[in-house]
Order: sequence, then C-alpha cells, then structure tokens
Amino acid sequence: MNKTIEQIKEDALKEIEAASDSKKINDLSVRYLGRKGAVTQFLRTIASLPKEKRAEAGKKANKTKKSLDKAFKEALIQIETRSAAIEDSIDVSLPGRIVNHGSLHPITQITRQICDIFSRLGFAIAEGPEVETDYYNFEALNIPKNHPARDMQDTFYISQNIVLRTHTSPTQPRIMEKQKPPLRIIAPGKVYRCDSDLTHTPMFQQVEGLLVDRRVSFGDLKGILTTFIHQIFDDQTSLRFRPSFFPFTEPSAEVDIRCVMCRGKGCRVCSQTGWLEIIGAGMVHPAVFENVGYDTSVFTGFAFGMGIERIAMLKYGIDDIRKYYENDLRFLRQF
Repeated sequence: MNKTIEQIKEDALKEIEAASDSKKINDLSVRYLGRKGAVTQFLRTIASLPKEKRAEAGKKANKTKKSLDKAFKEALIQIETRSAAIEDSIDVSLPGRIVNHGSLHPITQITRQICDIFSRLGFAIAEGPEVETDYYNFEALNIPKNHPARDMQDTFYISQNIVLRTHTSPTQPRIMEKQKPPLRIIAPGKVYRCDSDLTHTPMFQQVEGLLVDRRVSFGDLKGILTTFIHQIFDDQTSLRFRPSFFPFTEPSAEVDIRCVMCRGKGCRVCSQTGWLEIIGAGMVHPAVFENVGYDTSVFTGFAFGMGIERIAMLKYGIDDIRKYYENDLRFLRQF
C-alpha cells in the first residue's frame, strides 16, 4: 500500500519535471488530482482496507495530495516566469525602434525666453504662493475692500480672506517687505480668474516686473519695455504707450504693439485698429510703498505685467488660447 501511493507521487513528480508548458501541467493536475485522478482513486480504495490500516493510509494519501498540488502550482509559476523572460528578452538583430522625444510646451518656451531677456537686463526671478491672502492680493496693492477696482478681476474666493491669486503682483509687496531698495525682480507664475473664452482661461500664466531705486522715471520704464518687446518679437515691431488706470500704479499705461498679424493694416485679431494691447505698466503708487515701509521721498519705481499666453499667441499666430491646454500632440509638435 505504501509503495503504491509513493509510486503515484514519484511518477507525478517525474512528469511535472518533464512538462514544458502550462497546458501539460494542467493536464497532469487533472490526471492525478482530478475527480478520476490517480490520487483520488486511491483515496476511494481506503474504505476497503482493514480498519486498523485506514487512518495511516488516509494520512499518507492526503499528504501526497497536498504535496502534488503545491508542486503543480510551483511548476506553473516557473513556466510563466520563463515565458515572460523570453518575451522580454531583446533581439539585438532586430532594427531599433524610433523613440519619440518630448519637447518643452510652447508656454514654457515663451516663459523661459521672457525670463532670459529680463535676466540679461539685471532682473532677479522671484516666486510667491498661488493661494494668497486678500491682503497681499488686494489691500497691499492699494485695492482696499469694496474698492471698485476689485470688479476688474473675477476672483476665486476660498474663504473671506483667502483667494487664488488673480495676478502675480502679490509677490511684489512680499519681496519689498523683506528687501530694501535697490530692487529689480520679475515674478512669473500661474494666476486664476473666473473667465473662459477664446482669449481667456480660468488658469493662465503671467509675468510681473518691479524696479525700485533712487530717481527711477517713466522714461526708464519705457526703455526697459521697448527693449523687451524688440527682443521677444523683432526690432521692426512698433509700440506705443497709452494712458490707463491701475490702482497700484500712478501714472499708468497700457503698452500696445503694431498688430503682428496684419502689420497695422487692420484685421479681425486687432479689431481693425492695427494695434494689440500686451502689457499693463506704470509708476508704483506711493500707497504701495507706504504699505511696505519704503520712503516715498527717496525711492521711486515702476511695475509692469503681461499674460504669457497672449505673448505666445501673438508670437506664434495662434487665435484660440484653449489650444495650449487641449494636449493635442499635432498642435504641440509644431513648436
């Protein structure tokens, strides 16, 4: 009896070792452990044995069944592992696959170009939080509560005193509180407003600039921005400064460039005017300096801000800002 069950186990192990695929292993499992398998048949014959031998025979038969079940499972794992290794192996004789290399997003490219230009002009790059307090986003910039200028910016409020910043200008008072003049920074980053159409998205990129020193004039502002525009576009790009209003600068101006699409002849992009507004700027309002403790009798300065997507749209001739964020590779590969 012992020889019979041991012989069944020995035969099964030999066939498992010789099996070359998972189908063969599964067939062997049925042949030995299935309802009509050798081990199952042996278990059924135990009832015919003398009473004193049944317990020992049953114990050995069950032990053999568990042992073979484990052996079948381990054999399947080994075969699957070998198959996966073969599939993953490299055939060096095959021609190589072409790898598609990634590239910088057009907005990232323009941001870097803008930062490079201002870095060469002596500006340091500063950063600030995107979740901002009402004080830094508005009040420190001379926009107190209930000021009508708040209506110029559709704001995402997280709470009464916490907002998603509507511009990167809050970086300016934060830096001025920590650093005394002279000061020359730009602050690129994401900003948020409740707006969405062909030329606006709820999240977009801005670059703000600030220069503070003794005897800084509006002429210095014009010189810096003229240099920037000629470098980001070309030397032939005409520009003009038009009076405007911003609560944190006085006097204030908007900077227009000759339409890059029609070269001033008038088209749909420039609303037939021949000009496109791209930058808001002006001399820093004395109230902003007072909020950060700067002596307005000694120091003056200017600030400016621009939307990076708008610069990119004009530079690349894109008529819909949403294309930058649709992740269409056919569009992005052009840059």
